[in-house]
This record gives sequence, structure tokens and C-alpha cells, in this order.
Amino acid sequence: MSHLTAPPLRQIPGWPLLPGLALTALIAGGAILLRQASGLTALNPLIIAVVVAMLIGMALPIGPRLRPGLAFASRPVLRTGIVLLGFQLTLGQIADLGLGALAVATGVLGLTYVLVRRIGPLIGVPAPLSGLIAAGTAVCGASAILAANSVLRADDEDAAYAVACVTVFGTLAMLGAPLLAVPLGLEGATYGIWTGASIHEVAQVTAAAFQLGPEAGQAGTVTKLIRVMLLAPLVLAMAMAARRAEPGTSGSVPMPWFVFGFVAVVLLNSTVTLPPAALEMARQATGFMLAMGLAAMGLAINPQRLRARGLRPLALGALATVIAMGSGVGLIALLGL
Repeated sequence: MSHLTAPPLRQIPGWPLLPGLALTALIAGGAILLRQASGLTALNPLIIAVVVAMLIGMALPIGPRLRPGLAFASRPVLRTGIVLLGFQLTLGQIADLGLGALAVATGVLGLTYVLVRRIGPLIGVPAPLSGLIAAGTAVCGASAILAANSVLRADDEDAAYAVACVTVFGTLAMLGAPLLAVPLGLEGATYGIWTGASIHEVAQVTAAAFQLGPEAGQAGTVTKLIRVMLLAPLVLAMAMAARRAEPGTSGSVPMPWFVFGFVAVVLLNSTVTLPPAALEMARQATGFMLAMGLAAMGLAINPQRLRARGLRPLALGALATVIAMGSGVGLIALLGL
């Protein structure tokens, strides 16, 4: 009579991924719980996750058992989270706010991205890091940095530095926007469009826009989601530009196929009325997966290499924020909103 024996755990399909995935999931879950416990909606779990992961990575060595799961979290898991961002936007929301908001959001994104990418190398910031700071400021903070890095393929330290830049200056923009509303003559939906087109993270936009009432808050949130939608064409444009810049080696530049998934989800969300519970589950899954991706990135960071970047990228992040907010005011005045 033969006896069946269970295979070793390491031979179970997917088992090599579990240690790294479990660690990133633990960090992501803790970051989300910390935000909920604090009651501070502007406290971004993505930022908490990367900071905690960096501290863990500095204190403990990251062994080979963790690396497969960390690589999986920073690629497939992360990209799935970006696809699920599409459930936060519908084409109807864009139509309700009007073409003016779309024009301002598109203009701010284009001007900020192009100018920051050109200025960065001129002041000594490497092109990949300049591109990440440009994308994070122009679109939607950490999420855009992670998506753009699928094309730019910068070091983890570059991505972490870019996340730090957009977090610091996005927070300053969030705090300063309500104070600038009166001097700039912005109010109601116009103020909301400005914050949505200029401030980096969704949570930061919400916190700043609702300071001037529900009309401003709604306009700011939808304008910000328009910028999130524009992430897809931006990343595709970056991929095509990279392929043109490397003739004969186009196969080495990855095509970010996940952005097509993002667009498909937006279209689905625009044509099919999904239950609120399903949309809430998608929103929570989005935040959790993006936090896992950032945790994986933070665990792999070398602090010495991060310090070697110096202060020039920080100065570029400050300039990028000024460009975004200034161009937002200018476009609103130009369009007569």
C-alpha cells in the first residue's frame, strides 16, 4: 500500500512569492489602518507604506526568500491597482464639469510635464528622475510615478525620491491653496478646478478643495480624476518617445499594456451602473495594491544611494509645483472660467 506524502512547501506553485507578498501586504494593511485610526483623510497610505518599508529595509537585511514576492508586488500587483483606478472615474463626470475643466487639466499636465522634463537635466537632475518628478507632479503623485517608471525604468531610489518630492510639495500646495484663493480671485467651482488641476495627490486635492465648500470640493475631485484618466495617454506617449529615442532596440522599451486596462475600466464604469458596494471594494483594492507596490519599492531602497541624489531633485520638485499651480491660474484666466 503506497503512502501519499505532501510535497515540500517550496514546490507548491506560487509559494516562492508568498514571503515577500505577505510582508508587503502587512505593511500596506498597517498603513491603511493607521490612516483610518488617525481620522486624517489627507494622510496618504501610499506614503506611509513607503516610509515604513524604507525603515524596515534599513534595519533588516532583505534576503533572497523575499525578493520574488517583492518583484511581483512592484509589477503585476501594482499595475493591477493602476487598472482599478479606472473605477473612480466616468465619462459622465467629465461631461458634467464641462470642457473648460478638461482643457485646464490637460493644459496643466502638458505644460508641467514638458517643462520639468526639460529643466531637470539643465540643473543637473538625471533624466529618469526628472521624468518621474514631472509625471508625479503633472498627473497624480505616487500612482503616476509608479506607472511612469514602467517606461523610464529608473532605480528604486529615484522612484522613492520622486515620491518624496511630490508628497512634500503636494502637501504644501494643499495647505497653501485655500490661503491663495482670495488673493487670486478664485471661488466655488473655479477654485475647485484649479486645485484639481494643480495639486498632486487625490487626497490632497480633496482636502484643499472642500475647504471652500461642497461646490468647490466636487469640482476639484472630478478635475483631479480627469488628470488620473490622462495618465493612460501620457504613459503611452512616454513609451512611444522612448522607442523613437532608441531606434533598433524598441523591444527593450516595454509597452505599458496595463494602461489599456485602465481605459477599459473607465469605459466600463461609464456604461454600466455598478453597485456602490462593488465600487467601494474596487477603491479599497486599488489603495491596497498601490500601497503594496510602494512597500516593495521601499524595502529595496539603499539609503546611501538615496542621499547621493542631493538637493537638486528637491529643488526641481518645488519648481514643478510652482509651474503646475501657476499654469492652472493662467489657463483659468485665459479661458474665462
